[in-house]
Amino acid sequence: MARNVFAVHMYLLLTGLVAGDNIEPDKGMEKNSKERETVKLSCSYSTNSENVRLYWYRQYPNREPQYLLYRYPPTDYEDTSDDRFHSATTRTSTELTITDLRLSDSALYYYLIGK
Repeated sequence: MARNVFAVHMYLLLTGLVAGDNIEPDKGMEKNSKERETVKLSCSYSTNSENVRLYWYRQYPNREPQYLLYRYPPTDYEDTSDDRFHSATTRTSTELTITDLRLSDSALYYYLIGK
């Protein structure tokens, strides 16, 4: 049985950035994947702040963004809306992992950095 192929896109929304801060998606952020696979979206950033809060959202066409995940790196605290979404974070990058992909995961993915 053939599995459906769909695209996962990433778009960045920046908030709370100050002089010296930078955030950008890693190359190749449009992903074509199949159902039930795992996909990773990654983003690099730099900041002078020690107190960074990281958020991931997704948005379907003509809809409001939907909360997926919150991560507070200094404590490794993570709050996720669905156990299929997880984030790994370093001092300079974050990666959203989506497991068991579904057609409904086809969307724009937003990454926010807040302080």
